[in-house]
Amino acid sequence: MSRPSAARKTSFLGLLAAGTILAAALGQPTGAARAADDQGATGEAIIHADDHPENWLSYGRTYSEQRYSPLDQINRQNVGDLKLAWFYEFDSNRGQEGTPLIIDGVLYASTNWSKVKALKADTGELLWAFDPKVPGNVAVRGCCDTVNRGIAYWNGKIYVGTFDGRLIALDAKTGKVVWSVNTIPKDAALGKQRSYTVDGAPRIAKGRVIIGNGGSEFGARGFVSAFDAETGKLDWRFFTVPNAKNEPDHAASDSVLMNKAYKTWSPTGAWTKQGGGGTVWDSIVYDPVTDLVYLGVGNGSPWNYKYRSNGIGDNLFLGSIVAIKPETGEYVWHFQATPMDEWDYTSVQQIMTLDLPINGETRHVVVHAPKNGFFYVLDAKTGQFIQGKNYVYENWAYGLDPKTGRPIFNPEGLYTLTGKDWYGIPGPLGAHNFMQMAYSPRTHLIYLPAHQIPFGYKNQAGGFKPHPDSWNLGLDMTKTGLPDTPEARAAYMQDLKGWLLAWDPVKLQAQWSIERPGGWDGGVLATGGDLVFQGLATGEFHAYDATDGKDLFKYDLQSGIIANPVTYSVNGKQYVAIEVGWGGIYPISMGGMSRTAGWTVNHSYLAVFSLDGKAKLPTWNSIGFLPVKPPAEFDEKLVDKGYFQYQTYCQTCHGDNAEAGGMLPDLRWSGAIRHKDAFYNVVGRGALTAYGMDRFDTSMTPDEIESIRNYLIKRATDTYEREVEARKNPNKIPTAPALGITP
Repeated sequence: MSRPSAARKTSFLGLLAAGTILAAALGQPTGAARAADDQGATGEAIIHADDHPENWLSYGRTYSEQRYSPLDQINRQNVGDLKLAWFYEFDSNRGQEGTPLIIDGVLYASTNWSKVKALKADTGELLWAFDPKVPGNVAVRGCCDTVNRGIAYWNGKIYVGTFDGRLIALDAKTGKVVWSVNTIPKDAALGKQRSYTVDGAPRIAKGRVIIGNGGSEFGARGFVSAFDAETGKLDWRFFTVPNAKNEPDHAASDSVLMNKAYKTWSPTGAWTKQGGGGTVWDSIVYDPVTDLVYLGVGNGSPWNYKYRSNGIGDNLFLGSIVAIKPETGEYVWHFQATPMDEWDYTSVQQIMTLDLPINGETRHVVVHAPKNGFFYVLDAKTGQFIQGKNYVYENWAYGLDPKTGRPIFNPEGLYTLTGKDWYGIPGPLGAHNFMQMAYSPRTHLIYLPAHQIPFGYKNQAGGFKPHPDSWNLGLDMTKTGLPDTPEARAAYMQDLKGWLLAWDPVKLQAQWSIERPGGWDGGVLATGGDLVFQGLATGEFHAYDATDGKDLFKYDLQSGIIANPVTYSVNGKQYVAIEVGWGGIYPISMGGMSRTAGWTVNHSYLAVFSLDGKAKLPTWNSIGFLPVKPPAEFDEKLVDKGYFQYQTYCQTCHGDNAEAGGMLPDLRWSGAIRHKDAFYNVVGRGALTAYGMDRFDTSMTPDEIESIRNYLIKRATDTYEREVEARKNPNKIPTAPALGITP
């Protein structure tokens, strides 16, 4: 059994304070100066996290980001007795993707709109709350909900990246701002659109707070920045794709971009105006063994390879892991999983370090399961490809070159070059997304949340035409949607799948798996109690036997779960915590089809379990947006034009075919569509900007906005009766697998 925290006489924060005092007494540098010389007290504590298993000090608990806790008070024998200890409701009904931190009995949670809460970890009592007051109109810059995936801790401070691009340091005791910086440089060559957001967790290495950003779907050039943890001063910056003119950025990346990366791009093409993409919106990992920082690099901007780079070159460092030095940002090595990316196969997904037995010797490796469906094992020091294999079905490549790991392309999958439509598996949501996997040193297995969400790719007709305030992919957005026919929907639903894979990283095979309908289930936690915890899109929270996948515990949390669980202890009692709240890109863009796994609506809160819990959830409204009889008249001549405008500007938030997925409003039933002026006030003039609905009068004409209104009335008319019929049951919600979206 793990030592209970009560057995420790000195708290973690007390040790930090003692270390600082001792350093001062010995004449050693403290704070920022000391951080430049060694790991610092916080860094050492993260390295030796198992000495403080009651805490969860960093995003993946340890620098290796294995998301394994040795706590075993809750185990296979008693997990069936797990009960809700307490819950805390958030003030945002949007998706929740955060991983809380727990430090000396205080739980720090980040929520949608980049807010931070500090709660007593054993009772849920609020200690302080911080709201960075992100402007509502910033929501239009982000592809995938105004989520926040996590925070960082260092030397008495909590660090949060905000959706509008700031990095803020807070006093961990009071929540007061210590410093705040804008992470997006105003004078850098970032492309014309510069549509940046920050929703990933910062990582801290040797006293440097490293933060990336997102925005490639609109138009952006990727980079990470390192700021001094004590002062907020910029230390270095590394760009992930070249300067369009191959000029120096006066950044750590200048040499490798100008001498190695630039030649892998066409000197012309849409990337020179859109920025090229390559944003680092999630995985940033520091490895104290190699003393390297690994960056997971994203997709191209635009997605379309032919339009982006004239179909020329591998386009470094898109779809790559890039290793750099933490002190300077100097390039060390890279591995590109997806050259010539045209599918949105990012490599920003979780990077994990392990020691694995490979060919009779123990190797320190990086393991990675990016969107493209392949699992990679790389040498952590050199980036050498060791082995790899697809962990799910995929159809874009025949396999990997056994020496280099380069994909062996299926020529038909290169749709931008063939000019033909392509039904891609995986689609742009990948075979694995931001949901974290976990590794257990007891079973030597990686627990990987995977899914199959296909996508129809088709080139944008007439070449690349960017639009303001919308996704700019180089695709025909009217062809990416699903036809509203029973046949098309039934066939697509058969292809929507999700799995929890118990993956052997040495044998490259699943030891066991659990298949589920639909996809978009939450991340995973492994524990010393031989348990694997995971929340599902259905709202169920499960604990599985880590050895064989047997379902040992299930609890209905009444809203889809996409976040990652954590565990900790206070006064010798172990707890398991999970943020609840359906959202992210899957429901807001997929709409009704995202509910294939089951009906769910958003309720956002933090749920915490213990073996002796006594709390009970209220019964929340699960009905969602009710169908309202639509206006009697609309202009049929405007519908097709309205569909184009809707797919261009609205679909990625309000759902394919104007069917919402359980979070943002279902526009078919909006009162605004009943009146031309009311609709224009919302869409054109921004009457709901404070709630995240920006104004579009600079992007569309009044006639174009009116065409959307007519399209929505048409969709409401076509679907009203079937939506009403699907709710004729005691629970007043659709119960069939089709969820009321097929006749």
